[in-house]
Amino acid sequence: MSQMKTSTHPAPNAQPHLARSLSNRHIQLIAIGGAIGTGLFMGSGKTISLAGPSVIFVYMIIGFMLFFVMRAMGELLLSNLEYKSFSDFAGDLLGPWAAFFTSWTYWVCWIVTAIAELIAIALYTSFWWPDLPLWIPALVAVTILLGFNLTSVKAFGETEFWFALIKIVAIVTLIVVGLVMVFTQFQSPNGTPASFTNLWNDGGMFPTGPMGFIAGFQLSVFAFLGVELVGTTAAEAQHPEKNLPKAINSIPIRIMLFYVLALIMIMTVTPWREVRADVSPFVAMFALAGLGVAAAVINFVVLTSATSSANSGLYSTSRMLFGLSVEGTASGRFQRLTRHKVPANALLFSCMFLLISAVLLYSSPSIMAVFTVVTTMASVLFIFVWTIIVVSYIVYRKRRPALHAASKFKMPGGVYMSYVLLAFFVFLIWALTQKTDTLQALVVTPVWFIGLGIAWLIIRRRPEMAANHELHRASVEADRALALTFRD
Repeated sequence: MSQMKTSTHPAPNAQPHLARSLSNRHIQLIAIGGAIGTGLFMGSGKTISLAGPSVIFVYMIIGFMLFFVMRAMGELLLSNLEYKSFSDFAGDLLGPWAAFFTSWTYWVCWIVTAIAELIAIALYTSFWWPDLPLWIPALVAVTILLGFNLTSVKAFGETEFWFALIKIVAIVTLIVVGLVMVFTQFQSPNGTPASFTNLWNDGGMFPTGPMGFIAGFQLSVFAFLGVELVGTTAAEAQHPEKNLPKAINSIPIRIMLFYVLALIMIMTVTPWREVRADVSPFVAMFALAGLGVAAAVINFVVLTSATSSANSGLYSTSRMLFGLSVEGTASGRFQRLTRHKVPANALLFSCMFLLISAVLLYSSPSIMAVFTVVTTMASVLFIFVWTIIVVSYIVYRKRRPALHAASKFKMPGGVYMSYVLLAFFVFLIWALTQKTDTLQALVVTPVWFIGLGIAWLIIRRRPEMAANHELHRASVEADRALALTFRD
């Protein structure tokens, strides 16, 4: 039986439309680019020092869980192609408050993440120009990214395509070089030979114990932030019913190749105790191999990786502001599009906040300390967004069984797996409380939700919001009647 849906959004023909200019190769590489970021290139050094070889299992577990989050998101997005992103189905299924909280939280997620990436850019730039003031590369990066994004969504897709390709080539090269070093019995300056036995001959696979293993989840979560980025491209993707499933289903392969194999090769060549927390293990490995030029090249790669992630952040924040503006919970100026269908005002507004990175670079003598605090805040905010996606899926299964039955892209495990995911998110939050630096950021993060709650209490009284609430109630009643008919 067909299932009707009463939308809480204005009619599509009354809205400005984003252009569907992202092709399959753009969507595929954006999905890969979203899954490979500074958390892997820069943060994995600290993660290895905390967890040792068990970090391999940390990445596998997180990747496994987030694959199901992406499958839930994919089924929801494809259940109604009018959905532009996950904030749309959150608002439709959970109510207008969910769209408001999800959109604004996702906006600040990527602002915080992009700030972390700009901090990383400043650090990587000092590889070549150690005396250059750190605010200069941060400012230059913001200007370049704004130029990329203002051109057109196709230009963004093309830029992200090449950024992601650079990351893929770098990681594959690292894996190949690592294998060559193992098979040629390379020895480090201290006489340690490159060998797979380095993974377990120094305290086993869990040398730092259970708490060390749990500590590995803290920074590793940040490495996966952006994996849901493919969900924000839905409104600008060509043939989403074909391209979104392809991108989502390739996630397990990406995790195994780009995360697990890369980390295995790093700890095979360099025993885990010798991996420095404050240095990119990717750069260190090529330098160890005596490939000085290659180390500089890899530093350039991790620089482009940070730029890529910040680029994705600017794209995402501008689209979320566009959606909020259409909903009436942000300034109407943010829905104005250029002739290339780009929300320029939203882009400029987000860029202003990225300049905070220049201030943070001087707020602590340790760039890694600032990076850890900022990435923890981003992780907590992203966990909230992932939770909203999963809860939306649970409600969707209850309210719209006919749509689920007709879906060609069902989430494996369904509702049962959804509750496993929610329990996993609780575990991640608990893990963030186990270290002082991550706990400090965790304690500060609720301030955002308190402020957002106050803003919602004010905004919800607007006439258009009251109308949206009535539409949502009507939608719930209609779905309940249809669900009863379907089950009968």
